[in-house]
Amino acid sequence: MSGAAPASRSDEFDTLAPSPKALMRKRARGHVGLIIGTTIITVIVLMAVFAPLIAPYDPYAQDLSRRLIDPVWGAKGTWDNIFGTDALGRDVLSRLIYGARISLLVGFTAAVIAGIIGTALGILGGYYGGKVDAFVVYLINVKLALPVILVALSVSSISGGSIMALIILLGFLTWDRYAVVTRSMTQQMREREFIMSSKAAGASNSRILWREILPNLMNQVIIIASLDMALIILVEAALSFLGLGIRPPTPSWGLMVSEGRAVMFFKPYLIMIPGAAIFLLVIAINMAGDGIRDVTSPEGRG
Repeated sequence: MSGAAPASRSDEFDTLAPSPKALMRKRARGHVGLIIGTTIITVIVLMAVFAPLIAPYDPYAQDLSRRLIDPVWGAKGTWDNIFGTDALGRDVLSRLIYGARISLLVGFTAAVIAGIIGTALGILGGYYGGKVDAFVVYLINVKLALPVILVALSVSSISGGSIMALIILLGFLTWDRYAVVTRSMTQQMREREFIMSSKAAGASNSRILWREILPNLMNQVIIIASLDMALIILVEAALSFLGLGIRPPTPSWGLMVSEGRAVMFFKPYLIMIPGAAIFLLVIAINMAGDGIRDVTSPEGRG
């Protein structure tokens, strides 16, 4: 009796099972933290990009006749200055919008620099082993022994508050997480079948590192970068608050908090508004980072 054999149960499962990308999209749509975090980050990024169009006033313009005006919800607040003005008569909302540029620029660029340094060292040490790995481990140990905040304070006091110098400094102070994770994962990966197959096929070490190992590490690198960016933004705000980061009159959220200290008991909004902005951005980045981890993890935590 002829005829096609009935499909096996395993074939049926293969047909009905969603692809990994479809599964990640499904997890992302149902992950509340990821949705909230990415939404807040998107709003802040758009606010920073279109700051000249959104900001109602020049963030540097001073008007002493309008100094310390209450925000709109205050007793003497007006809609002309929704978040009020500071001690020099500058519009707080305009400085807040432009300050987002500084936080995002410093956080993103320093995280990229740290990621490049740490990932390169981690992959080289994990793949080659031996003396190369020993040297990488030595560098990691030296870096872990350095107090990040104290070193940042010392170097910032010498550099003079340059934004580029601050970015480079924070990038060179935060690469160790990338190196530790990528080194460990590369050590496990170099013994796997697809790496052995590439070696047997005659692929060069550089091709294996660039085309085989690095793409498989990018997920973890992105997760570390999201968490590292939040830390960098906090350190930049702390340095600016202490007068060792961004210099006046450049609008920076940490600097705005520092400038509001003198009148914090009479005009608490000068501290609360930029402080809330820092809190919101850092929480959003952490939520997005945790969401990416949960969505891309094999077990699908969420």
